Amino acid sequence: QVQLAESGGGLVQAGGSLRLSCAASGRTLRMYDVAWFRQAPGNEREFVARISWNGNNINYADSVKGRFTISRENAKNTVYLQMNTLKPEDTATYYCKAQSIMATGDVYWGQGTQVTVSS
Repeated sequence: QVQLAESGGGLVQAGGSLRLSCAASGRTLRMYDVAWFRQAPGNEREFVARISWNGNNINYADSVKGRFTISRENAKNTVYLQMNTLKPEDTATYYCKAQSIMATGDVYWGQGTQVTVSS
């Protein structure tokens, strides 16, 4: 089992920055691809960014390209999402998801952290 805990959310003005962290416990994240998703009230959960287990493959949603950066520090069992030039439409609860690269493909989700961007 992997337990994921997001942190770093908060209230920020438009144009500001936040760095979210997704810390894992229970098992190393080394063999997991990790992604960030977000969900605003009334909307479906949407993909934000993904980083492969070894950091060699990174993908972003078009809406955050050039503003958000995903990274990982396996020694700390943590994945980060640096969010710059935040916009009110980035307001959402942000979740991290870990998916095993092994055949079982186990998937784990965190509880989320709230990001609110004021205009």
